[in-house]
Amino acid sequence: MESADNLRYSSISILHLKLPTCSCKPGDSLFVFIMVKNMTNSCFKQYNRMEHLVDHMRTSFHSVHEPTCGVCKKHCRSYESLREHLIGPLPKQECKSLFNIRGCRFCLAILDSPYALRVHQDRCQLSGVNYGILAHMANLGLRDGLTIDNGYSRGSQVVALACKTVGGGSDRSLDLCARVCIIDENENIIFHSYVKPPIPVTSYRYETTGIRPEHLRDALPLRQIQRRIQDFLCNGEPMWKIRSPKGGKARILVGHGLDHDLDKMQVEYPPVMIRLFAYRDTAKYPPLMKTSKLSNSLKYLTQTYLGYDIQNGIQDPYEDCVATMRLYLRMRRQVHRRQDSLLASDPQNRNNFSSWRQGELERMSPEEMLAISRSDYYCWCLDSA
Repeated sequence: MESADNLRYSSISILHLKLPTCSCKPGDSLFVFIMVKNMTNSCFKQYNRMEHLVDHMRTSFHSVHEPTCGVCKKHCRSYESLREHLIGPLPKQECKSLFNIRGCRFCLAILDSPYALRVHQDRCQLSGVNYGILAHMANLGLRDGLTIDNGYSRGSQVVALACKTVGGGSDRSLDLCARVCIIDENENIIFHSYVKPPIPVTSYRYETTGIRPEHLRDALPLRQIQRRIQDFLCNGEPMWKIRSPKGGKARILVGHGLDHDLDKMQVEYPPVMIRLFAYRDTAKYPPLMKTSKLSNSLKYLTQTYLGYDIQNGIQDPYEDCVATMRLYLRMRRQVHRRQDSLLASDPQNRNNFSSWRQGELERMSPEEMLAISRSDYYCWCLDSA
């Protein structure tokens, strides 16, 4: 049977099939005409009318930055969608067969040989944080290495942050920041401290936080820590300069559920910077989200993409920082083809699929439409540019 890949862009194709029918003997050959209309060369969806294909390309934001199958080159919205395509309940059999032999179960790459896969997977699967270090961290008090660049020395421009909360209020449901940790790209601790909440603690949530009353008795107050962390993240620049289109020297902040953590620390750090986003949030990054566009837990992401378990029993913010930084670095190291303009929202891209270009777009080939299509999210691989 002729490969379906050869028929992808044909309007009419002929397949030579061996099928038993009521008028032919088993094994007789039949020529079957199959109409293959208007198929995208990204997600392989088919449409009866070209205008429907254009509408799909207008709203799907396909780009070179999407997770892509190493066998059939299908574009997927997320790595979870790609995983379902390769080894899900209803995978594409050709892709599944090759992936089972030469596919990495962590980054979903297809290697050249089973030997190359073994070498690659040994590097791709990471080990967890040493529990001796975590035990030491639990007894660690203030560790303050927060510095502001003076223009001559350049500190880490990418940092990961995590905090742990205790309960407040009469029903114990109010989250209060009680412990915070910041690390650099090399997993070195920049800042670690217990935090004294501004209101009384009614639940220390010891089973998951490991925090006891004596940890907070002499801890720094939230207001003081909030000011120190905000100055460090903004790198000494005023907020108005960070919010400006030219951005500033503000650091890139990595984390999981950063909106929640910054809110509990009362830190104002705008998600607008020179490269559109100061946040690198693993809970909101589209390639790491579920196919339903909901967030995955950090525990799931670490187990699935890094190959080890976290948050078993008492949770440590340093362990969370390490996991989010490793996920960020893995996404940043993705190699994608460079494009002149990055996002669909960029001024030079806003008219790529405008309705007034409908006639012109309908005359384009799928390859030409994909070439002008842009992503609706900022790919972290661009941080390494």
